[in-house]
Amino acid sequence: MRIGIDLMGGDFAPEVTVAGAIAACHRLPVDDELVMIGNIEIIRQELKKINTDGLHFSLVHASEIIEMGDNPSKAFQRKPDSSIAVGFNLLNSGKIDGFASAGSTGAMLVGSMYTVKSIPGIIRPCISTLLPKENGGNAILLDVGINPDCRPEVLYQYGVLGSIYSESVQNIANPRVGLLNIGAEEEKGSLLTKATYEMMKGSKDFNFIGNVEGTDLFGDRADVVVTDGFTGNVLLKSAESIYSLIRKRKIDDSYFEKFNFENYGGTPVLGINAPVVIGHGHSNQTAIMNMIILTKHVIEARITEKIIKALSK
Repeated sequence: MRIGIDLMGGDFAPEVTVAGAIAACHRLPVDDELVMIGNIEIIRQELKKINTDGLHFSLVHASEIIEMGDNPSKAFQRKPDSSIAVGFNLLNSGKIDGFASAGSTGAMLVGSMYTVKSIPGIIRPCISTLLPKENGGNAILLDVGINPDCRPEVLYQYGVLGSIYSESVQNIANPRVGLLNIGAEEEKGSLLTKATYEMMKGSKDFNFIGNVEGTDLFGDRADVVVTDGFTGNVLLKSAESIYSLIRKRKIDDSYFEKFNFENYGGTPVLGINAPVVIGHGHSNQTAIMNMIILTKHVIEARITEKIIKALSK
């Protein structure tokens, strides 16, 4: 397995990304190779600070960087030798099996949509986040930002994508899929959620359990929670802000520590033709390491093949 990592992306690159990549190398099996992408001269300067004896990795040069403030679409075209563009080209040509970056989320989405492209039949890809359950497990929430406006057909496919991811990566058998709404009753909600409920009701593609409310999110009512990208992004950032407040107030609680994104590293783009994982721009060494480990798990889960099989039904 060859895992590609963008070492120039993220607020604290390249020092933190290089350190996180080397930490991941120590945890990866000897048969796995980490392909580090970025300015080789800069990367080698950082590698001199770290003991890399016996580690299996390779370097691929990229002379340009897509900055956080760059327009994603224009930067992807104008900077063809950026670490993100080079990573996607390697992925698209089969030279790496998966690609991860904590750089520009917009550029990562552009690369996902226009380089490796959506799986045929997928209306719109999405990204998800984990919802820590109080009982110790995790649910996933999708979409959390790509598609603020959705049709019922799109949300229905999110149920399929979320169910496959939950079963393949979270190892949950027959995951329960819920539709985020303002009430549990079938007739509650907006025109979108009512129409989506009608499509999901009786579905044979996933285990639909009905509507779930905001109060259900961190309990054990559902394993997959489906919503539009606008609502999902607001919920995600609200959870992040609550975790930040808890840290500032020096509250020590093992459950709330599960909201720390460093523990998960990133989130995969679901519905595209190859494994792509997007990390948080503020990622530290631990988050970068976990992003790479997550990418390995996503590759091993063969989610793309499973989505294609599900759509063929």
